[in-house]
Amino acid sequence: MDSAGHANDAEERSRADLYRLLAQLWMGPPDRELLQRLQAAAGDTEEQGGQLAAPWRALVAAISASSVEAAAAEYDALFQGVGKPEVFLYGSYYLAGFLNERPLVLVRADLQELGLTRDTARGETEDHIAFLFEVMHHLIVGDGAAVYDLERQRRFFRAHLQTWIDQLCDAVDAHPRACTWRAVADLTRSFMQVETQGFDMLEA
Repeated sequence: MDSAGHANDAEERSRADLYRLLAQLWMGPPDRELLQRLQAAAGDTEEQGGQLAAPWRALVAAISASSVEAAAAEYDALFQGVGKPEVFLYGSYYLAGFLNERPLVLVRADLQELGLTRDTARGETEDHIAFLFEVMHHLIVGDGAAVYDLERQRRFFRAHLQTWIDQLCDAVDAHPRACTWRAVADLTRSFMQVETQGFDMLEA
């Protein structure tokens, strides 16, 4: 996004692709195909530039040093396990202190206005970080066609992501078992900062 609130197709596609990739990584451990695709990016230092270059390289390095089995074990230790997870991935937890609270109600109201619904086959509620990132991907590119409704993106980002993402990233950074997802969190934090700066310019 430039200061006038516009971006070219390549920049918007890059934003959308990064939202989708991060959604995949926060939803679950990478399967072999995704792991190999990211490992293959090790030689492509131009995949992300600017503020995202260093965290992107760190993520690729972490993925390259991992395996499907190791990534699955780490994801389980951080976000699943038996009973209460050690790190929560839901906005309600960070904003209200409990799951399924008012922040989830507000997300659902905005999704209804946007005409979007959750896949009922998935157990995660709509305030899961991966679901919210998928919504941002949709608001950028729609169903394969250009949408680029920056005002809708700005409102959704401000209301449902900017308010709590740093707390999640801090929790991951502090976890002793975090390795690959510490790199995911660092890239997420840097990307959210870039997005915040872009939306700030829309309001200037």
